[in-house]
Amino acid sequence: MWNLIRRAAPNLQFKPFLGSRSPDPHRTRHYFTSVFAPITGASTGLYGFDHLKSPKGFQRFVDDAIERSTELVAYISGMPSSSEIIKAMDEVSNTVCSVVDSAELCRNTHPDREFVEEANKASMRINEYLHYLNTNHTLYDAVRKAEQENHLLTEEAQRAAHYLRVDFERGGIHLSADKLDRVNELNIEISQLCREFNENIIIDPGSVDIFPSSRMPKSLHHLLTPIYRSTPRMLKATLRPRDTMKEKGFQITTDPHTLSSVLQCVSDDEVRKMAYIQGNAVPVANLGILDKLIATRHELAQIMGYRSYAEFTVKPNMASSPAVVNSFLREISKMVRPRADEEFRKIRDFKREKCGSKCGDLEPWDEAYYTSLMKSSTYNLDSSVVALYFPLPQCIEGLKVMVESLFGATFHSIPLAPGESWHEDVLKLSLHHPEEGDLGYLYLDLYSRKGKYPGCAHFAIKGGRRISETEYQLPVVALVCNFSGSRNSSTVRLNHWELETLFHEFGHALHSLLSRTDFQHFSGTRVVLDLAETPSNLFEYFAWDYRVLRTFARHYSTGEIIPEKLVKSMQGARNMFAATELQRQIFYALIDQTLFGEQPAPLRDTSSIVADLKRQYTSWNHVEGTHWQTRFNHLLNYGAGYYSYLYAKCFAATIWQKLCQEDPLSLTTGTALRTILLQHGGAKEPASLLNGLVGEGILRHCDGGIVPDITSLCEEMKLGERI
Repeated sequence: MWNLIRRAAPNLQFKPFLGSRSPDPHRTRHYFTSVFAPITGASTGLYGFDHLKSPKGFQRFVDDAIERSTELVAYISGMPSSSEIIKAMDEVSNTVCSVVDSAELCRNTHPDREFVEEANKASMRINEYLHYLNTNHTLYDAVRKAEQENHLLTEEAQRAAHYLRVDFERGGIHLSADKLDRVNELNIEISQLCREFNENIIIDPGSVDIFPSSRMPKSLHHLLTPIYRSTPRMLKATLRPRDTMKEKGFQITTDPHTLSSVLQCVSDDEVRKMAYIQGNAVPVANLGILDKLIATRHELAQIMGYRSYAEFTVKPNMASSPAVVNSFLREISKMVRPRADEEFRKIRDFKREKCGSKCGDLEPWDEAYYTSLMKSSTYNLDSSVVALYFPLPQCIEGLKVMVESLFGATFHSIPLAPGESWHEDVLKLSLHHPEEGDLGYLYLDLYSRKGKYPGCAHFAIKGGRRISETEYQLPVVALVCNFSGSRNSSTVRLNHWELETLFHEFGHALHSLLSRTDFQHFSGTRVVLDLAETPSNLFEYFAWDYRVLRTFARHYSTGEIIPEKLVKSMQGARNMFAATELQRQIFYALIDQTLFGEQPAPLRDTSSIVADLKRQYTSWNHVEGTHWQTRFNHLLNYGAGYYSYLYAKCFAATIWQKLCQEDPLSLTTGTALRTILLQHGGAKEPASLLNGLVGEGILRHCDGGIVPDITSLCEEMKLGERI
């Protein structure tokens, strides 16, 4: 329910953080609006909510949500039947979260500052009301009654009763009054710290001044700010200064996106070094904030009866304990280490070939540059040439073809009602099945603009739920990206990493749209954290398979289908340093588990922890004075849960090999994916969903928890073989 907002953080979902690339944080529901799309031509408000015709409409949206929820709370207080209690609780959650999720999307995407400010106010007001709901003992007692009488409930309702009770207790309702007050104080403090952490990343991206300007390649000039400095001009005859001249240089703002481009494209070793160090040494203020966040979360966990925040976070998930998570991470680390070390040696040797005897050790600022050169030279790849085959409109058509092939359903563009959209670039699609009718609605907001959420993400707006025997509330989601250009531009073309990201986020969207749960509490991506990323990781495979790519990837001017040889080169380049990338993700997950694990006495600073883990689990040097963790915002959204990306990677590898690889576009494959996995959301045990999809061999039980079987991933990456 409302505590599920914390439990299943996968409404806003994005890809894992990539060390050498720009980084690319989840739920929803509704009662007031129709289960159908607005009548064409009829005016409405944002996302189809009549309240949101103007910014001030958020105030009434909150008022009505509170009014309806209060009516439902009064009804539940009368202790109706167990099934009615669960149904009413789900409607309360649906009603409140319609405000929470609409405000979240608005805050991140709306270009009108007044809408954003009113969404912020609505978010704060509804969260105050959530505090009242989360600490309401009458609701808690009603949920416990329903759970105790679970023989009177359906299987899904039994599961809902259980998780509602658990969610209440994870909010501290079962504690004494003074402890509950402290838990509430800590939760407020955690929210404030997370907000400050993110604000500091934006406020202080860091910068480096480079002179002369010739040290920067022309291909990056659009990312840089021209600067000038005065230098003395010398008279040739006397070698004495006569006057001054202006020397041009560039200022590199070391935000993640720009830093990634600099590290990959600049040949000047010293420039890369300065940019790397500066970009990984800001914002300094987040060192103290991260320390406070760790301490605050630790105190919260201990009040709740856990030894660490990691234990508090992991307990409801498949892994069930930090010990299981760390055992899994060490196992996969041991498996990948030999190949990652060999990749490291290949990069080092390549650098020596290029630089000669004067070159120093292989440093972190060398990785992106030399691996890019090695990929290009080995496979004769040019990313700008690859992008010629991926005009964005064709990529969207590719998604449509894939969905029709797999699920027998079609995406149709439908007109937006007056007031429904937040920007002229937004498109709306309906997912339609010839026998079942409309399955849900998808907004596409794909182009970058000032003030918009900077990455790519899936936002839920409304979750699916059964209203009656004949009515079903259809899911509504938004897919938000930041591709260069605009809807009216015919030149928007994606590089392949952007295409992979589009397919990843589309996997989240399909999880939501194809969900058919009775309760919105379990709709779509509202699953345990270490299952949430599996569908999105699975759909990345489709973006690499030639049988899929040839259905839509055509040269923007000639119409030529992308050559299979080119795709094989792309696949080869991806695999060249796959072990290094996997090792990086393991390293990130270990940092996350360690920082939020049991706290040693005396406490260690986070930078020394990161440095020790890097030395222990990678071949790469730690650069003194850097504190990369102060920009790792996954520590906020996925605190102690980053390992879930690796769980998903393993699960997806097994599903692809056992179910999809033979014929990735077959209706048989899609029917299995939909009916066994996607349509159930979180309404069934995740282990039973995974085993039901591919049989034994996708997971195993370990010390009271569940870990993925890594066999398929190891086979895919050829771990254990020499490269």
